[in-house]
Amino acid sequence: MRNKAIAVFIMSIFLLLALGLFNLQVIHGRKFKELSNKNCIRLLTQAGGRGRILDRNGRVIIGNRLSYDVLVLPQDDKQVEAALRKLSVVLPADYGRLKESFDGGYISSSMPVNVVRNIDAKKAIILEESKLNFPAIVIQPHPVRDYPYNRLACHVIGYLNEIDHWRLTKLGDYGYKTKDIVGFGGIEEKYDYYLRQEDGVLSVEVDHRGNFMRVLGFKPSRNGKDVQLTLDLQVQKIAEDVLGDRKGSVIIMDPATGEIIAMVSNPGFAPAAFIKKSGSYIPGLFNSPQAPLLNRAISGVYPPGSVFKVVVASAALETGKINPDTTFTCTGSTYVGRREFRCWDKHGQQNLLAAIAHSCDVFFYKTGLLLGAQNIHDYALKFGFSKPTSIDLPYESGGFVPSPLWRKLSRFQNWYDGDTANFAIGQGDLMVTPIQVTRAMAVFANKGVLVRPYLAKAVDNHDISSSQRKFTKAGLKVSTINSVSQGLRQVVAEPSGTGSILAGLPVEVAGKTGTVQVPRGQAHAWFAGFFPYKKPKFVICVFLEHGASGQVSCRLARQIIEMMAKENLI
Repeated sequence: MRNKAIAVFIMSIFLLLALGLFNLQVIHGRKFKELSNKNCIRLLTQAGGRGRILDRNGRVIIGNRLSYDVLVLPQDDKQVEAALRKLSVVLPADYGRLKESFDGGYISSSMPVNVVRNIDAKKAIILEESKLNFPAIVIQPHPVRDYPYNRLACHVIGYLNEIDHWRLTKLGDYGYKTKDIVGFGGIEEKYDYYLRQEDGVLSVEVDHRGNFMRVLGFKPSRNGKDVQLTLDLQVQKIAEDVLGDRKGSVIIMDPATGEIIAMVSNPGFAPAAFIKKSGSYIPGLFNSPQAPLLNRAISGVYPPGSVFKVVVASAALETGKINPDTTFTCTGSTYVGRREFRCWDKHGQQNLLAAIAHSCDVFFYKTGLLLGAQNIHDYALKFGFSKPTSIDLPYESGGFVPSPLWRKLSRFQNWYDGDTANFAIGQGDLMVTPIQVTRAMAVFANKGVLVRPYLAKAVDNHDISSSQRKFTKAGLKVSTINSVSQGLRQVVAEPSGTGSILAGLPVEVAGKTGTVQVPRGQAHAWFAGFFPYKKPKFVICVFLEHGASGQVSCRLARQIIEMMAKENLI
């Protein structure tokens, strides 16, 4: 009897519990659900500001400005509808799209839905004043990227966009999540970890009208860290203005340290368009045959033409195949086997300095044949070609330096003397980037050192220059450097030099021109040099796609140097 009574007692308790759960979940379930939705916690994001990007003198290249987002509290359907219709009138915007944005962004009843981003202050004030009649509308201020100079240094800076699947896969373990805004290209991508902000959260309790009840918790936002670059804003502006609408790039670098003073690539793009989500402009950037998103300074690969002759001259001096007094006679062409290889002019008897000054192809055909293709290949590698410079920007190309072994293994073809002759004047399969040419020219400005180009000078006011600077000896004799440098000076100083247009400037310039024949269109145009000649402070490389001739690049270099001198930047 006693066991039976205990069993009845336990069963009664379970029956009461079951009845209670039935009453809560079935009979009064809808009532309690509505109460829960009407008196709940709201999580309001408090946005932080992304770190600024500054020039070498602390001037703001890219900053932040205050923008406003419109959020809608997911209360009952009537209040949501009223809020969306009010927004469609004030903004103005299509009601259907607003409703679609609300439905797509809805996560839970406790989280406001962001339906419109980046409205101006005037509209934000109007909506804030109407909040009494439309309590579901919340105006949330937050900082967004500001581009005071529009497209200036766009390839160096990069742009911001919503994180894609590829980046999310790689960066998920570092706190990145879906819908995060991250850097794409340039400094924005390379230093995203430092620049990105950490958003805060305000947790509040509201009643069924959406009115504030109390603060439950608060996590403050954290601004991103500022990144200071080696760029000089004034020099960058000069280089961009001079290059204008021409397709190509301009690089100015400190040959002693590797600091990039200016880097221009054209055509460019407007980074602000990715913030504003400008209609068809963004798809046009990706589909354009002009490749405006390509940073030609570090990612464009081209034959170097005659600027490569400094490598051949150095290799020939180092190996003893020639000396500064070695001469060859240029009659306008020479035969390699049964094929005639032409020079662009008839130069007569040429020694090394004269051959560099006049860019005599015949001299370098014959010098290249004395050297052999393998020696040219090996010395090209000593000057840093065929591999990235390791500049602190993403997507740098390494270029390509051919060799007889590569030809045999990859194409199953023999290497001929004609290939060596083409190789010696920077044509054929040889491909380089403008930043590689800039670094190679710096070897003659800094007396034999291969520097690592870099852009980031400081992060959060902490100088990182010492960790950025990396130097490698090119392994050239002082006599070799001096001889080639004298030839580079003659390019400008001699009236018949190919760069004589650069004579008469406030500073002495040394350098090398290059005109590269291409299968279609006009030739590519190069000029790479340094100044002042005796105590070099800058290396400059001007490259023009289909620019016609190296003379055109020289004219642009002259304009840049003149303007720098005028503004006391040299």
